[in-house]
Amino acid sequence: MKVAVVGATGLVGGEILKVLAERNFPVTEIIPVASERSIGKKISFKGQEFTVVGYDDAIKMKPNVAIFSAGGGTSLEMAPKFAEAGITVIDNSSAWRMDPTKKLVVPEVNADVLTAEDKIIANPNCSTIQMVVVMKPLHEKYKIKRVVVSTYQSVTGTGKAAVDQLFAERAGDDSVAKVYPHKIDLNVLPHIDVFLENGYTKEEMKMIKETNKIMGDDSIKVTATTVRIPTIGGHSEAVNIEFENDFDLTTVRELLAATEGVIVQDDPANFLYPMPITAHGKDEVFVGRIRRDESQEKTLNLWCVADNLRKGAATNAVQIAEHLLKKGLI
Repeated sequence: MKVAVVGATGLVGGEILKVLAERNFPVTEIIPVASERSIGKKISFKGQEFTVVGYDDAIKMKPNVAIFSAGGGTSLEMAPKFAEAGITVIDNSSAWRMDPTKKLVVPEVNADVLTAEDKIIANPNCSTIQMVVVMKPLHEKYKIKRVVVSTYQSVTGTGKAAVDQLFAERAGDDSVAKVYPHKIDLNVLPHIDVFLENGYTKEEMKMIKETNKIMGDDSIKVTATTVRIPTIGGHSEAVNIEFENDFDLTTVRELLAATEGVIVQDDPANFLYPMPITAHGKDEVFVGRIRRDESQEKTLNLWCVADNLRKGAATNAVQIAEHLLKKGLI
């Protein structure tokens, strides 16, 4: 099982390599791939060093699967070339997510849509992934009508340069390049990705459209406000869910606790609730603050947190590869 990691020198690429090793994905050969400026660099995987190669050389090496985390432009250009060579691509960028001919997959939610013919598979936006994992069992039981979500997203979602900006500001160093239009340390930016004509950001519209596609239900109404905060452990979300049918809080907690990839942390009396600092480095989605919305019937409030570099990106991509392998699709 040859596995190429495209964008191997980036934050998410490094996390993909780590997750492949931790989950013992049956790699016989790892092929680290990056742009021209990184060719020849060394990457460590399971105690061995591998040399970074370019895109064309990687295709010639004929990996079974290529996990992309190299940005939308690279994915649009290179993913079809890998696919044409018979290589299954799992892409972390936004390039293919809303393409009607491509599957958008969170394994716990909709892995069953995948077939051997799917040669480019889209990994959803990090903030969407953690929300739909929580939504799935609740939708099956109570039928979701509407979701209102506000996110509190880590600077790691922007990349290494954003992490550098945060810690430079904290150290009083003004020489580091600014990724954000404002200071991020001790601040909150209600602005992720570019603003669109409707007043929403691209990130907010991703959450709205991707949720409907992954859930396979356009009747679910979604509205989002996405916010960048100065944390590095993961993304947090306050989610308000209105159902067609009424619910029982005990059953909701039991449903979520029994859901693959979900851990319930909901004991406010003992200050137990999900936080980025405790979700950091984990693969699960953590859920707490589960309570009834007392302002509206059949409506639930909850708080969920996940490590955006892992379940929000690397882990989800590797889980897709695991599913493909298990089902004999690669």
